[in-house]
Amino acid sequence: MSPPDEPEIPDPDDLAVRKGRVHITARQRRADALTLGSLLLHLPHVAMSAAVVFLVSYVIDALLGLPWWAPVGIWALSGALVFHRPSERVLARHLFGLRYPTPEESRRFGPVWREVTARAGVNGDAYQLWVEDSDDVNAMAAAGHIVGVTRHSLNELPSAQLGGVLAHELGHHTRGHAWASLLTYWYALPGRLTWRLLFRLASLIDRLSVGAAAVVVALVGSAVIAVAVATYGLVFLPLVTPYLVAAVSRRSELRADQHAAALGFAPQLMAVLRKEQAGEEAERATAATLGSPLQEPGLIARLLSSHPDLHTRLHHLQEGLGSGR
Repeated sequence: MSPPDEPEIPDPDDLAVRKGRVHITARQRRADALTLGSLLLHLPHVAMSAAVVFLVSYVIDALLGLPWWAPVGIWALSGALVFHRPSERVLARHLFGLRYPTPEESRRFGPVWREVTARAGVNGDAYQLWVEDSDDVNAMAAAGHIVGVTRHSLNELPSAQLGGVLAHELGHHTRGHAWASLLTYWYALPGRLTWRLLFRLASLIDRLSVGAAAVVVALVGSAVIAVAVATYGLVFLPLVTPYLVAAVSRRSELRADQHAAALGFAPQLMAVLRKEQAGEEAERATAATLGSPLQEPGLIARLLSSHPDLHTRLHHLQEGLGSGR
């Protein structure tokens, strides 16, 4: 009697596509606590930007006669472009450096994306898929509907691991991280540009004579003190909030990992992260062999990093697997 056939062991890197109906949830997007926290932390930057826009508009009104409320109103309403499809396409191409997938890439990209969104109960057609010409393993979620992945990830990652990466990015969209990040960046931009201009002007003080430099320092110091008193010190909040915003961003990445794990992609996402970890270790070893060891980021750089380190992400994903979540 011939021995029974051994059961076929499924390839863990092969994406198991679910068949049958796809149930779309009634509520596909929400703003979680981290999204709301990020919006609140950016309020000082947005307030400073509003003051800058109002001041510039007032000067334009005085010089050109254009009503001051017109530029202010345009700026205030411009944030809606984050969810405007044609504007998103412009952002994807010119701000994020993305392109449309080729037909071959679409045949690779599309089925994996449909499976990820089907597991999440999300309408995948609501999102626009893009490709970044990069040799890194990476992906991104931006604005209201942009999902991008690098060419290397698309060509080299097995389908299941690519699904884990895309599930992570979908988590940023469904939890509101993507639109909130771009919205706060846009509304805080005038204030940031003003800060940079002030620092640039401050760097030119050493070119002035001692008397002129003293006058400039006195005028700027008086203006800063006056603004600080008028705002009860709130003007200094933008100096502190970058650290808090970075901490919220790191937590958002862990939440997106949890979203991927809930869809069944924890082992695949961990495999991708381990590949990145091995690449970093190989880079360190190569640098050490050449006698120029890589300099590890300092405390300030770690506090300002928007992403947790790979060890932390792997630890949280492993904890989730161990607890059965």
